[in-house]
Amino acid sequence: NGPSTVFNSFNASINATYVLDLFGGARRGIEALQAEVRYQQYQLLAAYLTLTTNITTTAITIASLKAQIKATETLLQAQINQLNILKKQFTLGGISRSNLLTQETLVEQTRATLPPLMLQLAQNRHALSVLLGWPTSHPLPELDLNQLHLPSVLPVSLPACLVQMRPDIQSAMALLHAASAQIGVATAQLLPQITLTGNMQWNALTIGELFSGNRIWSMGTTILQPIFRGGALLANRRASIAAYQQAFFQYQQTLLVAFQNVADSLRAVENDAKTLRAQRRAEIAAKSSLLLSESQFRLGGVSYLILLNAQQQYLSTQLNRIRAESSRFADTAVLFQALGGGWWHDIKHCTAKICC
Repeated sequence: NGPSTVFNSFNASINATYVLDLFGGARRGIEALQAEVRYQQYQLLAAYLTLTTNITTTAITIASLKAQIKATETLLQAQINQLNILKKQFTLGGISRSNLLTQETLVEQTRATLPPLMLQLAQNRHALSVLLGWPTSHPLPELDLNQLHLPSVLPVSLPACLVQMRPDIQSAMALLHAASAQIGVATAQLLPQITLTGNMQWNALTIGELFSGNRIWSMGTTILQPIFRGGALLANRRASIAAYQQAFFQYQQTLLVAFQNVADSLRAVENDAKTLRAQRRAEIAAKSSLLLSESQFRLGGVSYLILLNAQQQYLSTQLNRIRAESSRFADTAVLFQALGGGWWHDIKHCTAKICC
């Protein structure tokens, strides 16, 4: 029942805690995170490389189909002209009906090849629009097969350089690095963890005397060593080692597939070059035969039917040359992709972490 006394108590304190990374657990954890960041960067580059390659090959296919359609239409017209001549000869009794039916069959077979080519052209145009991020109704730039030129020098390199250039190899290497760092993290969890703590506290009855009044401080060290975990930490470390082995075999498989892609692309380009040379020689020979038939026809040495046969043969060889040339262009683009695509030349995709 006595008189009460009211007073205020003010205090301020600072606490600090620092975990000593004596066994590198935190450092390996940061290392694993950095490797995962590099993995995502190379995944982005791989997607960009795949997209550009698909755009290139689709554009080449469109140009090839346009050239094939044009050559097929010219060939069809030549066959129709030849059929008209045979009809007149049949009316006059100069040839048998079987010869006329053979030519009609040839005309219809050639005409039947046009709709599938038209369908492929439309489908590839739609695919190119999707790859470019445009609606299918958006007009596409026109690309002529004659505008394309093969590179004079192919970027064939040593296998060691290939390891640095392909994004899929770099991403697999980053995953391997991250798995290796996780082993260090799991190993550090088996060892003692030492923590340093510090505390500083001030107490006073007024704010003005807060930092000049009573002062209390303390320092301490905590050592934590897991004992009864039922073997969970050891099992976690074994799992990390197994994950590293899996990442290593995946990296090895990625290397083998990369070398296989390059070898297949080089062999395809080599065979395409041989095929293209043969088709060009056949086209030159057919053109020479056509010019000779035209000269003989002007002098009255051959009939118009022989001239049309020479023209038809020339157009057929021209169509085969177009197909061989488009295959060479497409396989060359695939070779560039197999060799890494040259992404390291693009300054937008280069960072200090991934540029050689």
